[in-house]
Amino acid sequence: MKRTVRREMTMRRRGVMGRRALLALCAALAIAGGAASGPAAAAEAGDPAPLKIVATTGMIADAVRAVGGEAAEVRALMGPGVDPHAYRQNRSDVLAMTRADIVFWNGLYLEAQMESFLLRLGERSRVVALAEAAPTDRLIAHDDYPDRQDPHLWMEPALWAQTIAAIRDAMIAERPAQAALFTANAQAYVAELEALDAYGRKVLGSVPEESRVLLTAHDAFNYFGRAYDFEVMGVQGISTESEAGVARIAELARLLAERRIGAVFVETSVSDRNMRALIEGAAAEGHAVAIGAELYSDAMGPKGSYEGGYLGMMDHNFTAIARALGGEAPVGGRLGRLALPEEGS
Repeated sequence: MKRTVRREMTMRRRGVMGRRALLALCAALAIAGGAASGPAAAAEAGDPAPLKIVATTGMIADAVRAVGGEAAEVRALMGPGVDPHAYRQNRSDVLAMTRADIVFWNGLYLEAQMESFLLRLGERSRVVALAEAAPTDRLIAHDDYPDRQDPHLWMEPALWAQTIAAIRDAMIAERPAQAALFTANAQAYVAELEALDAYGRKVLGSVPEESRVLLTAHDAFNYFGRAYDFEVMGVQGISTESEAGVARIAELARLLAERRIGAVFVETSVSDRNMRALIEGAAAEGHAVAIGAELYSDAMGPKGSYEGGYLGMMDHNFTAIARALGGEAPVGGRLGRLALPEEGS
């Protein structure tokens, strides 16, 4: 009898705590909703306060900063080395997003753990899924989910450039008086992306055709492969939540040995455990494989560094891949700002 009473009291307490937590969150949303209208009202009155913007990934935040300039105050939820496939919003993130004038996310199930929250938030706030603004005929099917597309659009700068208009338009909708600024900034950023793409085509095109095989931890480089004529293979699928089995690693190890592929690549946002196992498997087949470089896939480089911006991140990837696979690329990259090791060092 005493155990039954204790159990009932415990369940009631848990129910109260659950309702209290729910009520607290609702109150936070209501307060944030009121706060979100402040900057918009101030803008109508001529106040130059910057737009408050939240972006999920660093790549998106970088593009938003380029378009918004000093007229935008941008917060990125995910920093260097963070895997967006597994990221879950915390209380601070919720408050920031509900108070923002605009929230930009990738979409296409990249932020898988945040999707339901972002869709609900979009019913009452300006929430923009950038990847879903790209031409649908340019999207690649998702290997793991038949009804979805590969979300890693930023791996093809020319395609990523086609999402910048969505950033510009969302900002203009919030601040029509600054339309000229946002339009000029967007045009300048697209020009940078076009120059980056041209550099990638030049250095990656110098890699011998038989060596154009990019083997990485997971399938984040499918758009890269299509754009620059590389065969791309990942130990894991498009989502990092999928696990690589022993059979998959053994299969890839045999492939490395048979095709005499000399380099594979690890990623900053994904564990290198599977890649180490792959190298050991190739060695057992009598073939030595080196780590070509650490690539940036789902996250950018260290904050404040050249690689900590999208242009530097992709410059690093293009240059490192070309040099590791027998192509010609300057050690300093497109703008001479990289710090890659010299060959043989």
